[in-house]
Amino acid sequence: MELNVWLLLSAAIVIAAIASVRVAHRTGLPSLLIYLGIGLLIGESGLGIQFENAELAQQLGLIALAVILAEGGLTTNWGHVRQAVPSALVLATVGVVVSINVLAVCAYALLDLDWHTALLLGAILASTDAAAVFSVLRTLPLPPRLAGILEAESGFNDAPTVIVVVALSAAQQAMPTVWEVIITAVYELAIGAAVGLAIGPLAAYLLRSVALPASGLYPIAVMAVAFLAYSGAAWVHASGFLAVYVATLILGNSRLPHRAATRGFAEGTAWLAQIGLFVMLGMLASPSELTTAIVPGLVAGTALVLAARPLSVIVSALLVRLARIDRLGWREQVFLSWAGLRGAVPIVLATIPWADGLNGAKGLFNEVFVIVIVFTVVQGPTLPYMARLLGLGGEGEARDLDVEAAPLEELNADLLQIRIPRGSLMHGVEIFELRLPKDAAITMVVRDGSSFVPAGDTRLRAEDQLLVVTTAAMRDRVERRLRAVSRRGKLAGWYGERGD
Repeated sequence: MELNVWLLLSAAIVIAAIASVRVAHRTGLPSLLIYLGIGLLIGESGLGIQFENAELAQQLGLIALAVILAEGGLTTNWGHVRQAVPSALVLATVGVVVSINVLAVCAYALLDLDWHTALLLGAILASTDAAAVFSVLRTLPLPPRLAGILEAESGFNDAPTVIVVVALSAAQQAMPTVWEVIITAVYELAIGAAVGLAIGPLAAYLLRSVALPASGLYPIAVMAVAFLAYSGAAWVHASGFLAVYVATLILGNSRLPHRAATRGFAEGTAWLAQIGLFVMLGMLASPSELTTAIVPGLVAGTALVLAARPLSVIVSALLVRLARIDRLGWREQVFLSWAGLRGAVPIVLATIPWADGLNGAKGLFNEVFVIVIVFTVVQGPTLPYMARLLGLGGEGEARDLDVEAAPLEELNADLLQIRIPRGSLMHGVEIFELRLPKDAAITMVVRDGSSFVPAGDTRLRAEDQLLVVTTAAMRDRVERRLRAVSRRGKLAGWYGERGD
């Protein structure tokens, strides 16, 4: 009977969490806030369920983060993020170091913390959260390069921050030297990347070569490969997070059998991991103790948002510009600074010193909990307005349509969804005037809530949504042509506009 009660409660929590996704989508808030709220409601101050095991929360949290990173790697389009990877790597390494030190200085000066605790707080809050970034930014029509930087950064920066937090948490008696942290970080990141680069291509080859008796086995095999990369890297004391992200990034961009079904399974698994993770972290928190953490949490969070994150972006942008890797304009730097969302990762990292028995670690956990809640409420819903204010909207960009596309995969074709933004010069253009390649066709137009199959002389309007079927070989050419017409009209070619 006790098992049945727990199953009933778990099912009710999952159903309530799934239903809340719609509310989160309408309000623009990341769903993690609702999940944390559910955890608080069923915890010690709600239904009275006691959960104070920081060590268990740490282990389960790290596993859940590995699942979320695996989904991020599988669903990331390498073609979209390839040019953004160098900038993202600088943000995930140099940017993390700058953020840790700036926030530590602010915490030391404003909160009267010792240097060890101040550095630990900076390390815990240095990483942007993959779950929060993927859930919020993928609904924003951002330019592909900017969205790619944010996605890749959130996938890469978990690894170095975990290394620093573990090193500082283990320093019960003496602080580790800078060189000890650097050597450890270089080793763990290098070996973790090597494990991912070895397992990813090998797994992709084997999955293409072995004919499994049921299509449902392929998604399970891919997730098993993700855990193989994570545990294999951890076994040799390397970064499991980096290994799992690199391996799944390779798998997600390989021609796997039943790739769409695999991605759908990974997304469902990641949603379940997010629900369980945030509900558990909500149960771990003690609402009666959070009140004392409000003021220091607000002070540290303000320093993070207004000083540490912007300075880390500015320094990283300067480095990539000097190295001629990329050039980030001031508008992109402002948006990157504001879009540094924190979520599950800092809260999970805050359980590491707590589980190690570090003095004052529970107070640190409470402050991080407050920071995540307050600043997610402030930053999450305002991201669309910030993008429009800075003129960074990418409504005219073609984007993948999430569909079960097994027939399209067999035909080596892609299905794209394009929304014509207001102000686009595609408004008033007839379909035949788009002059798309012969291997591409607009198969449906959605206008004012109704859909119809267009003819060649159908005149397009702003706010129309187009479904375009194209062969994989012609996809880039189709996207460039549509961007060119959106920018300069049907005579874009005469103006030299190529849609790059």
